[in-house]
Amino acid sequence: MATLILADGTQFHGQSFGALTDSDGEVVFNTGMVGYPESMTDPSYRGQILVFTYPLIGNYGVPSEEKNAWGFSKNFESEAIHVRGIIVAQASEDYSHFAAVSSLGKWMEHHGIPGITGVDTRALTKKLRETGVMLGRIVSNALTPSPSSDGRGEIEDPNKKNLVAEVSCTEPITYEPEGGIWEATIVAFDCGMKRNILRSFLKRGIRVHRVPWNYDLQKSQLPYDGVFISNGPGDPKACVETIAQIRWSIQQGIPTFGICLGNQLMALAVGGDTYKLKYGHRGANQPCLLHPLAPSSTGGGGTPRESGRCIITSQNHGFAVDERKLPSGWHVWFTNANDGTVEGITHESGKFCAVQFHPEATPGPEDANYLFDEFIALMRKEKKN
Repeated sequence: MATLILADGTQFHGQSFGALTDSDGEVVFNTGMVGYPESMTDPSYRGQILVFTYPLIGNYGVPSEEKNAWGFSKNFESEAIHVRGIIVAQASEDYSHFAAVSSLGKWMEHHGIPGITGVDTRALTKKLRETGVMLGRIVSNALTPSPSSDGRGEIEDPNKKNLVAEVSCTEPITYEPEGGIWEATIVAFDCGMKRNILRSFLKRGIRVHRVPWNYDLQKSQLPYDGVFISNGPGDPKACVETIAQIRWSIQQGIPTFGICLGNQLMALAVGGDTYKLKYGHRGANQPCLLHPLAPSSTGGGGTPRESGRCIITSQNHGFAVDERKLPSGWHVWFTNANDGTVEGITHESGKFCAVQFHPEATPGPEDANYLFDEFIALMRKEKKN
């Protein structure tokens, strides 16, 4: 027996699987049909208890934890599980996939991550949509009526921590493309960077200096042609040092590109504002509308810049940029077709841009993959000038 206890006292009962331990976190939901290993290892989920809306989870198992030639995970989005627990309708004990080496439950048990199966995830998701995401506690093998009466005090709020500092690298790491030849070099602020972002740059012949979230770019001795800001967990306003470095990069006219948290940090760096969404966007099917009248953000050719078309994107965020607070010279680049929230910003100079969704799309569609090529085209153009 296991119970998910929400901060308002609501309880959802089921059976324990994974590690038999208790865990606190912010309860959120993901609508993706596949991709549970990638989601669970995504640093942006740090401190959260993840509810999967798709009813069957674990049926294709979990791949190996081997690392690639660059020394980071070959199959996952990081080298650790970052969720504090998962809630599913049905966890599959059996699995079938040529690349699988473990069941979901055994993998979670090995990493100390609890789960609850047999939960009415539809009812739980409807509650989170109606009331907004809230704190919760997974209690294994216990029947406690409420968080306040279980003898362990209030539910721990992960948002009071600097979650980015927990998931960022601690010193600069340089990755060179295969063959040791690169077209350009970027400094990439690791605020909880998904590993497929690294793979996406490296396979395009870009050398990456992956640096800590609070790296002092102004004193850097590293050579680079552009600056990148990654995804990551928590409130963007907690990343004061990163914001200061982005502001300096933009002031210097250095090509700068951001993804997810990077979009929010860029907005804050130029004097904009962010706010918390009611229940966020987490899934692999979020439609985003491209603004055809927005200035070219990276100067790349052969893109759908002028079409105003809709692309389907992979997303994982709980905060958004306030369109009303964007300063002069900055424009909305993409908007969410479902709720109209900002999904990207761009500067009229074409040198600075960011998107709220994930062009590296793991898991998810590859509609936005071209944005990496546009950023590289911009750096190539700036190098020639």
